[in-house]
Amino acid sequence: MSLKTYYETEVAPKLKETFNYKNIHQIPRLEKVVLNMGLGEAIQNIKILDSAKEEIKIITGQAPVVTRAKKSVAAFKLREGMPIGCMVTLRQKRMYDFFERLVNIALPRVRDFRGISGKAFDGFGNYTLGIKEQIIFPEIDYDKVDSVKGMNITIVTTAETNAEGKELLRLLGMPFRN
Repeated sequence: MSLKTYYETEVAPKLKETFNYKNIHQIPRLEKVVLNMGLGEAIQNIKILDSAKEEIKIITGQAPVVTRAKKSVAAFKLREGMPIGCMVTLRQKRMYDFFERLVNIALPRVRDFRGISGKAFDGFGNYTLGIKEQIIFPEIDYDKVDSVKGMNITIVTTAETNAEGKELLRLLGMPFRN
């Protein structure tokens, strides 16, 4: 059963019962998942940016957008408009597929994994997760990785509060430790 079907048949009714929603449109749902890879080293070596773009494309199945510096910072030898990272926004089917792979395959492959923190919510039910190594995803060939890069994964929901967002993600299988 796909994650979307599971959400519609199991998760949504539980959320409606738990939070006493009057309307089905009040029930929180996943809106989008954003992967961001910030690469400060790209200032000196532009090849790192190319490998990061390729890895995000392999992980998500969607071509990433190059992010550029908004301001010049002399201390970092950074000029406005220089490429310093890449990001991709996943919605609909790709979002559900990625979320399912993240929860069931990638996160359990993290060394000494005991669950993720339940405190990384932003106050509006959205969750951000930092990953130190891109090699936890099985799509990445370990032998072809030139350097280990981290990434931020933001899960945007339609929840109004942190409690609603956390309950939604918990019911979808997110392994919270607290």
